[in-house]
Amino acid sequence: MIKKISTEKAPAAIGPYSQATVLGNIVFTSGQIPINPETGIVEAVGITAQTEQVMNNLGAILEAAGSSYEKTVKTTCFLSDMSDFGAFNEVYAKYFTEKPARSCVAVKELPKGVLVEVEVIAEI
Repeated sequence: MIKKISTEKAPAAIGPYSQATVLGNIVFTSGQIPINPETGIVEAVGITAQTEQVMNNLGAILEAAGSSYEKTVKTTCFLSDMSDFGAFNEVYAKYFTEKPARSCVAVKELPKGVLVEVEVIAEI
């Protein structure tokens, strides 16, 4: 059975998708961008602040699903500019201390013109 995860501590979906889904003991988050869940807008400026907001959003979703950063097994990271890779990694490393498997790619454009988006697969 697939369970949908929803929390007000993370931004509501901006399209026809769920914040996350759970299948068995695995949670799959949708990609999170740096939307402030309290205002519904992107307030963070720069890669460091935007990555912090993304991590906060992911943490809220993982918690709502009964998981955590430490139980993450795979992340997929999207950057709008690979020159932000170092600064992104500095923030990322504070949260994903167990060093899950990861893909990180530069993309032409992200929703709402943001600099970063991250999705997670984690154990519950």
